[in-house]
Amino acid sequence: MKFNPLKTNDNFIIEDSYIIIPRIIIDERGFFFESWNQLKFDEIIGQKISFCQDNHSRSTIGVLRGMHYQLGPHSQGKLVRCTQGTIYDVAVDIRRSSKTFGKWGGVILSDENKQQLWIPRGFAHGFLTLSETAEVQYKTDDFWDKDCERSLKWNDKNLNINWPKNSNFKEPKLSKKDEKAPSFIDAKLKGDIF
Repeated sequence: MKFNPLKTNDNFIIEDSYIIIPRIIIDERGFFFESWNQLKFDEIIGQKISFCQDNHSRSTIGVLRGMHYQLGPHSQGKLVRCTQGTIYDVAVDIRRSSKTFGKWGGVILSDENKQQLWIPRGFAHGFLTLSETAEVQYKTDDFWDKDCERSLKWNDKNLNINWPKNSNFKEPKLSKKDEKAPSFIDAKLKGDIF
C-alpha cells in the first residue's frame, strides 16, 4: 500500500488525511489486493485506530451525500472506498487549529482504481456519484450519534468546492436533510466545528 497525503484544491497538503493506493496483482484469473492492514495504517497515521462500525450505501448518478460530520464526544474518522462505480469524494478541514482550516481536498474513488481515503476526525465529508450507480463502503472509529450529527451546505460559496460537472445531470440529488444544511459561516458562528 502507498499512502499519499490529500492535497487541497490549491495544492496544500492537508495534515492527517491520506489517499491509500493499493498494490494490485492482476492475472488471467482476476485480481488480488490488500485492502486493509492495521499495522501499516497505524504506522502511517501515527496512532492506533480502532474501527467499530461499517457503513454501506448505494447511490444513483447525480446523488450527492454530504457534507457530513459528527461533533464530540462522538466525532468520527472514516476510511472510505467505492466498491462499485465511481464517486468524487471530498473532505473539508473544519479544525480551527489547522493550517488548512476551511480548505477541501477531493479524489476520484472507484471500483477500478480501488483507492481509499482516510478522513480523520475534524473533517466534513461528502461524495458525488459520477457513474450510473455506485456503492460506497466506509469504516468509522466511533458510532453514529444523532445528537452529534452535523452537516454543511454542499455548495457553500466560502468553501467553494469544485464538484465535477457531468452532462448526465444538471443539479445533484440531495436528501431533505442535506438541502437544509447550514453554511460554513453559520456553523462557525453556532460553534458547530472543531
